[in-house]
Amino acid sequence: MTGYSPRADIPVRVSAFAADATSSCAIVCGTNFVRCRCRYRPRRRDPRGLLSKAGTVTAKHRRKFDTQSIWIVVAAFNEAAVIGPIVSDLLRPGYHVVVVDDGSDDATGQIALSVGATVVTHPVNLGQGAALQTGIRFALQQDASYVVTFDADGQHRPSDIARLVDALVDHHAAYALGSRFLGSSRGMPLRRRLMLQAAVWLTRVMTGLRLSDTHNGLRAMTREGASRISLRQNRMAHASELLEQIAASGLPHIEVPVTIDYTRYSLAKGQRLRDSLTILFDLSAQKLHR
Repeated sequence: MTGYSPRADIPVRVSAFAADATSSCAIVCGTNFVRCRCRYRPRRRDPRGLLSKAGTVTAKHRRKFDTQSIWIVVAAFNEAAVIGPIVSDLLRPGYHVVVVDDGSDDATGQIALSVGATVVTHPVNLGQGAALQTGIRFALQQDASYVVTFDADGQHRPSDIARLVDALVDHHAAYALGSRFLGSSRGMPLRRRLMLQAAVWLTRVMTGLRLSDTHNGLRAMTREGASRISLRQNRMAHASELLEQIAASGLPHIEVPVTIDYTRYSLAKGQRLRDSLTILFDLSAQKLHR
């Protein structure tokens, strides 16, 4: 199926369990993939879930909401070692999960599919920004009321998703942004902390947003908020680009305390100083073109 890629010339493949397919979907023999050639949409309920200023959530209140209205977007590239347990933990509360396999060389897509996720595949690696845009667009086409972005390397906790969605509803916000500096971070190296604090300053200069954590991949959006996001920075600069678009939207946002667990695996996959310099170059070039 095409039409979920951020670029019209890049096709993607949507996969789901055969049990979720209709008779108009063709099962590919010898694999557990289903190539969807219809407009099948899974059944779901549709509850409806904006702070004139940015706010901060500190309370630990939990609301009972319909998890079927929430789609979790996981951008993944060569995450076969960890993707299975991550998807399983996200599915357990009843969320919908779409994993965007961004041209992985390993079995990331097959493993995510085998544990119950919907998998959208980029035939080539386009970068995390492009993968997130594909996933957000896909979730909106599935009539998601809320869209949550979630990292594939095991740093985030599924239990924080409820806190984010609660904040959207309680504070009438369009975006709930996770903050490890309002919450906690376990095992974060000093150099990583300094880099993130520098990013906070840069974001304030470029967007005017006064946030405590600007490169946290755990975020929740209402349907209206998600529809305002159109990422064009395919590499890691997408995090700053997304915040620029939140500022430009004029919709209210709020920061929410979350926990980040740094592991040897996630640190090895994480952003390096060289990547940070690339982000600064990308964003500077983008500003010059405006």
